[in-house]
Amino acid sequence: MAVIAGAAIAGCNSVGGVTTPPAQSATVAPAGQAGALQQTYVGVIKRMLPSVVEIRTSSGLGSGVVYDSAGDIVTNAHVVGSATQFKVLLSSSATARTATLVGKYSPDDLAVIKVKDASGLRPAVFGDSAKLDVGDIVLAIGTPLGLTSSATEGIVSAIGRTVSEPSEPGMAGATLPDTIQTSAAINPGNSGGALVNLAGQVVGIPTLAATDQQAGGAAAGIGFAISSNTAKLIASQLVKTGKVTSTGRAALGVEVVTVTGSDGQPAGAGVTAVAKDSAAAKAGIKAGDVITAVNGTATPDSQALATVLAGLRPGDKADVSITRQSGAKKTVKVTLGQLPATAP
Repeated sequence: MAVIAGAAIAGCNSVGGVTTPPAQSATVAPAGQAGALQQTYVGVIKRMLPSVVEIRTSSGLGSGVVYDSAGDIVTNAHVVGSATQFKVLLSSSATARTATLVGKYSPDDLAVIKVKDASGLRPAVFGDSAKLDVGDIVLAIGTPLGLTSSATEGIVSAIGRTVSEPSEPGMAGATLPDTIQTSAAINPGNSGGALVNLAGQVVGIPTLAATDQQAGGAAAGIGFAISSNTAKLIASQLVKTGKVTSTGRAALGVEVVTVTGSDGQPAGAGVTAVAKDSAAAKAGIKAGDVITAVNGTATPDSQALATVLAGLRPGDKADVSITRQSGAKKTVKVTLGQLPATAP
């Protein structure tokens, strides 16, 4: 508990040695306004439930959002894992439907599956996440802890966050750019569901909760969702061709490992390989170089480098600081390329 020492309360009245606060008029929202807000919540949830489904695999469960009337469903890549066959449950039925994998793109932790029987599916409306403001009210709808059709409420706490996901069976860890931080509770099973605004538009895909390193569990009120604009970019390509050809993410075109200094601490991202004709190759970066900073931001390890690059775009110019094998230090100007797509 924080204690503010020496704080004074202004405007108090002292009567007979007893200090009393001045009378204040309380501002209470009229019942009509509160009722209207409640009905908005109820309406959004009712409208969204047919568009949010439960996805089951042999190893777990998650959530998904109906993308179109053909039966395509957007979810997280970590929800599908290595599976290619799924069972899908609608909110209105206890009978599971079969679905198959359309494709996935692990760097953005997104995937699309397709239900064989698309009858009764209601496609969600995907909004423009670029229009979100901090403080906007949002609802997270999904299947947290196996509780189908659950909804939690919160606000947009921050936008444009870059967060890192740990690796899971069947999927390497990912660095996710442009995520939405929200206070709406996100629990296991909520992944792949819908983060919606009060207009009933999907503005994000709930993906992970922050971890409190000291407490050893999830940090209450801090969750992250992939932006709807990223979801639309990736899902539209997966639906069309089953793969991603335009990632919209910046890349140097290098393979790196974390190197340590003489003190045993991380000292940079060591380049082990440079792709032919890549941005790095054109800038003269070579295997054996150690990348120590990008645009002045230190990159003491490979994860830090991935985080910095996640906040940039293909075509951006970046100042990359490197240390040669000889010990010489220099900074090179790099025009960033595009992160290549990966196989589903």
